[in-house]
Amino acid sequence: MTEIPEHLRKRAEEARQKAAGSAAADTPAAPEPSPGDATEGKIPVHLLDRSKAAADQPAAGADPVPTGSGAPAPGSGPDGHNQRLLTVVKSGSIQDTKSVPQDKVHVWPHLLVAEFLAALAVTLFTLLFSIFVNAPLLDLANFNQTPNPSKAPWYFLGLQEMLTMFHPMVAGVTIPGIGLILLIMAPYIDKNPSKAPEDRKFAISLMTVHLMFWAVLVMIGSFFRGPGFNFIFPWNSGLFFEL
Repeated sequence: MTEIPEHLRKRAEEARQKAAGSAAADTPAAPEPSPGDATEGKIPVHLLDRSKAAADQPAAGADPVPTGSGAPAPGSGPDGHNQRLLTVVKSGSIQDTKSVPQDKVHVWPHLLVAEFLAALAVTLFTLLFSIFVNAPLLDLANFNQTPNPSKAPWYFLGLQEMLTMFHPMVAGVTIPGIGLILLIMAPYIDKNPSKAPEDRKFAISLMTVHLMFWAVLVMIGSFFRGPGFNFIFPWNSGLFFEL
């Protein structure tokens, strides 16, 4: 709760004492109730004395300043009012109780630290793997003998496979260009921020078709192409694939 300045506390105490004194001076003395008043439906004397004593002496440890619970404490201000004390409490500290959730983090240090640790882990794994496992290297190249079949690296075998089906302009420029343009335009076409698969059907379908198309071409060029880059069955003619 907001702290009440000391001078405002003193001012409120003086106003309360002044109001209590003026009210006591203006109120005429009440006649003493007769013993028969209790039987006529009036409040007994002992109950009046008890309520007056409770009003004059508030409970020990009670906070005279209202805490925003709604009901003002007895005797907290002139005539039981507490508007003067509420004027020193800023409304924003009472009303602004809701906070907007933030799902964003800073690139530094949250993202870069994680990426740096991941890079160290991958580098360490590659170093240990290269120490204990020899790389599958071939013999020295002989320019007098060309290997048959002569295949491109596995990540280019999809293009090499398409060259056997289409014109070089179509296989090397048109089809890869259309695929790259679709992948670039996908975030601008599907602007749904949801991460649920059922809400991102266009993006997931586009990426699935792209991966399946390229994976099929790579597998055909790797395992189903033999001497002369002719189509073969690997379980009949052998496997013509080397890393």
